[in-house]
Amino acid sequence: MASVTLTINGVKVTVPKGTTVLDAAQQAGIFIPTFCHDPELTKYGACRICVVEITGMRNLPASCATDATEGMEVFTESPAVIEARKTILELLLANHPLDCLTCDKNGACRLQDYCFRYGVKETGFEGAKKDHPIDDSNPYILRDANKCILCGRCVRTCAQIEDRSVIDFAYRGFNTKVATAMDLPLADSDCVYCGRCVAVCPVGALMIKPLMGLGRTWEIEKRPVTCTFCESGCTFNLNVKDGKVIGITPLEPGKGRPLCLKGRLALELKYCDDPPTAPMLKKDGQFVPVPWAEALGIKDIINKIVDLK
Repeated sequence: MASVTLTINGVKVTVPKGTTVLDAAQQAGIFIPTFCHDPELTKYGACRICVVEITGMRNLPASCATDATEGMEVFTESPAVIEARKTILELLLANHPLDCLTCDKNGACRLQDYCFRYGVKETGFEGAKKDHPIDDSNPYILRDANKCILCGRCVRTCAQIEDRSVIDFAYRGFNTKVATAMDLPLADSDCVYCGRCVAVCPVGALMIKPLMGLGRTWEIEKRPVTCTFCESGCTFNLNVKDGKVIGITPLEPGKGRPLCLKGRLALELKYCDDPPTAPMLKKDGQFVPVPWAEALGIKDIINKIVDLK
């Protein structure tokens, strides 16, 4: 395979032809911040936080959508790049709730991490504020559109699954947000609560509802586990605090993502020290408690076993 050699911050890097500048930098151990980029999704280049300076280019291109070329000279932390990133962060903060002290994503939020890295403490932009209602209509996922930075990762990972595409961008301009069809609550949509969207959200806009308030991110140890409920082999994290498994969450991007809710419920029943008393399934448009056998789809199997006895 043909390769190209470029220089990133004075370091020569050789990568296969077609590799993006972002991937080349990561292979060389050079940090570039990202919001919308996902290694399992197509090139997007929407958030612009990954911009770099390339000699000979008039603008600052998004490194996640720019292919490396022979002889290219890249600067990832030049004054122009840092100024651009600070401006992007300030624009995001202009409409972002500043409740970091009580946010469950505190300690694992990219927006928070990047503001700390670049010394952005407040925004200089004033204007209208978003005031979307929090969607807690279902027992599994909490959606806070006020914290959404419109990176689109949740939209694209949901669209990866055939016949899924439950969410997409809605409205225009300042009113743009991620929504279900007809902007209905998640409970009234075709969502199966697999948690893929939560796994890729870089901020606190999407959270696993049963885990909220059970511990700070730095108090929780994550241990990977594979679901064996079917042949797909989806991967999850056991969330362990003080030696106890307090919940199950989807694994991070690039390491396998869930396809259904059933696997997470099964793992909760198997591993959690205090599993939910009863899972919730939607019947006639309402979430109601159901037996574990029904939630896991093994009711018929259990009935057959009972009949054989």
